Amino acid sequence: MSDQGDRHLRDATGDAAPAPDQADVMIRLRGVRKEYADGTVAVEALDLDVRRGELVALVGPSGCGKSTILRMVNRLIEPSGGSIEVDGTDVIHADGPTMRRGIGYVIQSGGLFPHRTVRDNVSTVPRLVGWDKQRTRTRVDELLGLVGLDAERHGPRYPHELSGGQRQRVGVARALAVDPPVLLMDEPFGAVDPLVRDRLQIEFRRLQQRLGTTVLLVTHDIDEAVRIADRVAVLSVGGHLEQFDAPAVVLGAPASDFVADFVGADRGLRRLAVTPIRDEDLVHPPVVQVGDSTDEVLRLLEASDLDYAVVLDGDDLRGWVSQDGLRRGATVGEVRRRFDETVDVRDSLKTGFSEIVQHDAGWLPVLDGDRYLGVLTPESVHTALRRLLPDRVDGELPRVENLAV
Repeated sequence: MSDQGDRHLRDATGDAAPAPDQADVMIRLRGVRKEYADGTVAVEALDLDVRRGELVALVGPSGCGKSTILRMVNRLIEPSGGSIEVDGTDVIHADGPTMRRGIGYVIQSGGLFPHRTVRDNVSTVPRLVGWDKQRTRTRVDELLGLVGLDAERHGPRYPHELSGGQRQRVGVARALAVDPPVLLMDEPFGAVDPLVRDRLQIEFRRLQQRLGTTVLLVTHDIDEAVRIADRVAVLSVGGHLEQFDAPAVVLGAPASDFVADFVGADRGLRRLAVTPIRDEDLVHPPVVQVGDSTDEVLRLLEASDLDYAVVLDGDDLRGWVSQDGLRRGATVGEVRRRFDETVDVRDSLKTGFSEIVQHDAGWLPVLDGDRYLGVLTPESVHTALRRLLPDRVDGELPRVENLAV
């Protein structure tokens, strides 16, 4: 797995989705409550649906019940009321230890057994469910490779011999050992440094999409939540669900003052990182070929509102020419200029806009591999951000209702 920087990892359309059918729901909470013996109500009455294959992030201030909710799903904490179903099974009345073996669970630093090797840590659940030695070893080797660790090199090591990022990878591998349909993650990347955390987030998201695992993740970091989650559940004290929506909608149209304050005044900038580049966001200036004469290009530009053209060789990008830089009697290939930077269509608007600002450019070519698609401009970035917002009413953003709750 490789570090792809800020590459957008999902299709954050922000479109309102219909409430899922029962068959589409992997985790369903209805009226879930947790009250402790001293009368403290950690979670009052929570309804929440997590779809199959979806990554949902729970965010909110300290004391809002995020971790309590997570631990009630696998009954490390017993709920005081309500119902919890995982893949259609009533969790509350199931045998706890047996049920937990079918649910992956990851905490900070992986929660590894310090006295056991990496290989033994990852093989914990397969051994509990009765796998034989050969099947277990094959699975451990596969999983370590899946999370980017060499089984021969890292398998015999102990947790204290690993970096923080490596320990977290082992924790993920252990949680996925018997291919659970559900993975619960409590601040999984909080104990590693920012650079490693960014890389782990990207790599984990790609792994989750590849495996189709349903993930419920707790984080205090709103940037992490909007970067990797399909939907974000913003909670206030008492486990009250303030908003449950796609990251772009939570950032662009907070459902309440509480949500707006929590996601921060710079939420507009955060939206750039969760908004993909789309073909409809691109500008299409005149296109010329390297062998064209400058006389032809001048005629083309005079008929255009723009004073520049993109230079291609077939479908491949070769540079650009401006009206001022054209020399009569020459070919385009002789006077073209090269681009300082390009952006891939799979990148986020944040990546594209950052390149525009860094190079003081009015426009930036967008490619699909080597194929030229169009150009991104500051104006088209603004248009793309508006595309993901609900319709405005009298110039104001309407309240966005919670989805599937």
